[in-house]
Amino acid sequence: MQYIIDSADTKAIRRCIEFFPVAGVTTNPTIISREKADFKALIAEIRSIIGPDRMLHIQTTSDVAEDIVKEAEELKKIAGGDFYIKIPVSAEGLKAISILKGKGIKVTATAIFTQQQAMLAALAGADYVAPYINRLDNIVSDGVHVVEEIVELFKKHSISCKVLAASFKNVEQVHKVAMVGCPAVTINPELFDQLIYHPLTLYAVDAFTADWEMVYGDKKILDLLGE
Repeated sequence: MQYIIDSADTKAIRRCIEFFPVAGVTTNPTIISREKADFKALIAEIRSIIGPDRMLHIQTTSDVAEDIVKEAEELKKIAGGDFYIKIPVSAEGLKAISILKGKGIKVTATAIFTQQQAMLAALAGADYVAPYINRLDNIVSDGVHVVEEIVELFKKHSISCKVLAASFKNVEQVHKVAMVGCPAVTINPELFDQLIYHPLTLYAVDAFTADWEMVYGDKKILDLLGE
């Protein structure tokens, strides 16, 4: 399973890269605009932090196929490395995905809320499809179930496109999409810390430390090995 950072906050990205097994970064116009930074410089900085081998997904702002294609080509030059253009699913978006597939530019189809949107995007040539979990839950739909059916559809029809679940608010949602076979999730930096938190883990570590210090004081293993 791939864990991807959904952020353009370079400080947060740098920390996640340092501590967690991260496969890349996803952005969108909202995330980018929050940083209030020079766009090209921000993209370059993100790429320098994550390196050339991790994925960088950047969303188009155009809504006409020909312009989407042009944006993708220019963004690929700026972003470099393992680059994906994010394209919202629409008729123009599907047309652009098909064109970009022929040009060898990788695509993440985004803003997906139904199984058939995902199927059409995959058949058009998308490498990833990004269904929005929490937004589906907010309209009394079942985001995890939608992901489960997309995963199953791709298996039944031997489609190589991967599901990149997005829009998470809690650990339970992340866990549930993992349990239904979703191969990738993109989550905000705060959720990474929540994924590893448990009070019993902290309790266990405190107990280990207390037992150790009763015998060895404040010395660590490295101190004892050096004696």
